[in-house]
Amino acid sequence: MPAVRNSARVVTVLTLVCCSVFAAQTAFAKRDKYGNNGDAQQTADVGKDGTVSVTVGGVVFDRSKNGSGNSAGALTSTTSWSPPPCWYAPKYTPDQLKKYLEPTWEAGSTGYEWDAKQRDRYVNGHPYKDFNKDKTGKGYFWDSFVNKDFPPGWDSCEKPIFWVDQGDPPPADIKNAVTPKVLAELAYAEIRVPSTKVTLAPAAQTKVNLPTWAWLDAADFKPVSVTASVPVIGISATATATPESLRIEPGTEDAVTYPASGVCAFDNGRIGEPYAPGKADRTPPCGVRYLRSSGDGTYPLRATVTWNITWTGTGGTGGRLPEGSFGATQDVVVQEIQAVNR
Repeated sequence: MPAVRNSARVVTVLTLVCCSVFAAQTAFAKRDKYGNNGDAQQTADVGKDGTVSVTVGGVVFDRSKNGSGNSAGALTSTTSWSPPPCWYAPKYTPDQLKKYLEPTWEAGSTGYEWDAKQRDRYVNGHPYKDFNKDKTGKGYFWDSFVNKDFPPGWDSCEKPIFWVDQGDPPPADIKNAVTPKVLAELAYAEIRVPSTKVTLAPAAQTKVNLPTWAWLDAADFKPVSVTASVPVIGISATATATPESLRIEPGTEDAVTYPASGVCAFDNGRIGEPYAPGKADRTPPCGVRYLRSSGDGTYPLRATVTWNITWTGTGGTGGRLPEGSFGATQDVVVQEIQAVNR
């Protein structure tokens, strides 16, 4: 069965570009942008506040406290860690699984042998009899969901649809079955943070050996969070990103950063300090001093904010996740100071 399901999934990804396949195959393979596989029992709606709700099961994301705006972007882990590419969550009641699978068997598109094994598993009691209808209201059938971007490993959730009694944890051998920790990791992937374009003074252009002040608007850089939950089994987790520091990379070796490390820490809820008249003789707490003109071009100054990620979940669970970063590049014109000869 895993081989057939993987094959169907791969075919479906390809057909998003070039063609369509049988409905029975895409039922297993096609995943919408919320990670659902497109079956009729699973729908999603986005509210005006950014909340996503789904029917039956699966993961619900509440993005109402997330970063917003056209320049907001996703975090990149500062380590090799990455969110789960696929996961398992409740999807069907006994009656819904029957309505989902029987049309597939009747179509015969997946082959007699596989259909027979499916019937044996879900109808004939090996291990489920008559789709577990005698347990209606006492649990759910769980199935796999896929990250909407199809990252490496998206097709690694190969376990056949399985049953979990209400209140029981999923089987220990099921990797990435939703728990508060897994939900926190999925919420991490949904976090969006504001642009890191810094304000510079002088703004339009700076001069060689003239300190350039850099800062970020404190109002934009406040904690953001996303909550992931599975309402039908009553678990949830919230991942919160809090800005920690700003790294300035001048775009040339002919420059000095303030501080020397190029890393500006948050101080009283802000990064850097706005320039104001009377500060010309002071060293900026965050900024850069260019030692050479950019000539007819510009220097690509890059500003990257590092975000600290924590999470809290059902049952008093919680902890830390790897730090994330988000950066942007802006062009800086550096000119020579013109001397006036008399």
